Formats: sequence, C-alpha cells, structure tokens
Amino acid sequence: MSMAAEETRKPEAAAIDSVAAIFGVTGLVGKVLARKLISKPKWKVYGIARAPDNQIIPINQSCSNFHFIQCDLLNPLETQKRLSLLQDVTHVFWVTWASQYQLDSIECCDQNKAMLSNALDAIIPGAMALKHVTLQTGMKHYVSLHGPFDENEARYYNEESPRVNPGCNFYYVLEDLLKERLHGTKKCWEETCIDGSDARLVADQQIWAATTADLDENGHSFNAINGPSFTWKDIWKAVAGKLGVQVSEEHTFSEDFWYSKAMADKQQVWKQIVAEKGLIENEMDNLANWDFLDVLFRCPVKILGTRDKVDGLGFDVRYKTVDSIMYWIDCMRDEKLIP
Repeated sequence: MSMAAEETRKPEAAAIDSVAAIFGVTGLVGKVLARKLISKPKWKVYGIARAPDNQIIPINQSCSNFHFIQCDLLNPLETQKRLSLLQDVTHVFWVTWASQYQLDSIECCDQNKAMLSNALDAIIPGAMALKHVTLQTGMKHYVSLHGPFDENEARYYNEESPRVNPGCNFYYVLEDLLKERLHGTKKCWEETCIDGSDARLVADQQIWAATTADLDENGHSFNAINGPSFTWKDIWKAVAGKLGVQVSEEHTFSEDFWYSKAMADKQQVWKQIVAEKGLIENEMDNLANWDFLDVLFRCPVKILGTRDKVDGLGFDVRYKTVDSIMYWIDCMRDEKLIP
C-alpha cells in the first residue's frame, strides 16, 4: 500500500495541477467524487479507506491518476507511514466517519476526532500546496438527539443556524479541529448536510466549492440538498417496486418495526444470497447502518435544510429524491453489491 504514496514522486506529477485526497473513498459520496475528479483533466486522486479495495472497488483502478491507499486512520503510526508521502495534495475531502459508538456520545466524538487528527498530522506538514479542505457532515449538525423536541413544528435550517448545546456532536468537534489546525492557511472549508441529497449532487457541490475562484478564503458552510421535497410515504411503493417487493397500504408503515432488530440475525441469510446471486463478497453491515436507519425513520423533530445560499452563488444541480434512489439501486446492482 505504501507504493501508492510513492506515486507522488513520479514524473507524471508535472502534468497535474490538482491532487485530491478522498477519505472514505469506498463510500457512496467518496466513489462519486473519485469518478468525477478522475475524469477531469490534470487531476490526480488518492482514495483512502480502511476496507481493502477488493471489497468495494470505487473506480477503474487501471487509471494512472487514481491510487488507492488502505489505511486505518485510528492507528496513528500506520496513518503517518502511509499518508506522510502525499506531499502533492491540494484538496482534501473528508467524507467518512466512525460509527462504532452511539451518536451524541463522548466516545463517538473522541473516535472521529482521532481519525481526522491522525490524517491531518500525516498530511499537513508536507502538503505545502494544500488549498482546500471539505468536511462533510449531516443534518444532525442542526439538532441534538437529546431534545427538547416540538413534534408539531417544522424547522428550516440554513448554514448560519447556531449550534445546539445539549449532548455531544462530533461534527462540531471536527469543525473546531479543522479551524484550529488550518488557521492561517489558504483554505475554504465547508460542511455539506445530507438530507434527501444525491451523492452525485454532493460530489458536484464539493468540487464546485473547491474550485470556484469567486468564493472568499474565510471558509463556507453549504447545505447539499436535492431541492424538491419528498415524503417516504410518497416514494415507498416506488422503491419497493424497484426492489421487486409488493407492499399494501396497511403494511407499508409499522411503528413496531426496527431495522436493527429485524436484521440482527440475517447475516447468514445474506451470505446465502451473495453466493446464489454471484455478488461481491461483503458483510451485510458494510452495506447499511441499521441503527442509523432506525434513527432516520424515528427522527424526533422535522429537519429541513435550505439551499438558498448555494442557489444564490450559482450552484444549480438538483435531483428528485425518488429518482436518486432508483439510480443508486441500479448502480449497486451493476457493481454486484445487491441482487
């Protein structure tokens, strides 16, 4: 894996203007970012992930401008060894997070901070041309899971909405770490809050923010929102139909259903499906975070983002969320991740 880092010393660097380090390259947004950037002239991409590249291949790795680096960011020595040679990095995209501990816990904050801190310790000292760091967060940036909640109130959040005080939020920890570590450098950091957001839109917006010269250097926060609103009720049948599942009105919704409980004993069933359908061998829990889905479908308060800021600055990419879901189901099938 260290061979990938040594690519920085090859003569091809002379033809490269921008070099991206994508942390979480095997994730949904990470893969799209890699594909889009590698298709641009004079870009090189380092894709970094803990999982080996033979589990979830992000892009065609025969491309000479893409280099995959397997790295456990929680291991500071390994991170230093594998990333310190990336001295040509100009743009960092942080689209990963550690989900081992409960959200809004001190342990979750500490673990995610350690990952980012280790990565910055390895890259910043040698990356003299670093211009831009993108920090991707989620809509939980605007709320605390500890409440208090007003279930009857719909709130619309923009990028200037204040932080919430109750509990711990690892997004804030990462933001503060970036501000502390990148103070005084030419930078434009951002956070993208994903709620009804297509990974293609998120990737396009991050590239747009990283390469738009008109944006000032003081740092920006941008919501990444598809645009058209949706409800699960409106699109659930379409999603079920795409997956070949029939649902009736009386069985579409159940307050007693929990993803984490329903899927807790399905690992062996998934292995059988993988074998029968000829899918890429992968653990079921690597494809979905069931605890997160339980939170998503039991969100105690309506969290609605606005995209007025990016619209006003000229970013006009939009998607319908149901179309996004259909597209990504097709992509996962094409990659032989699901049947």
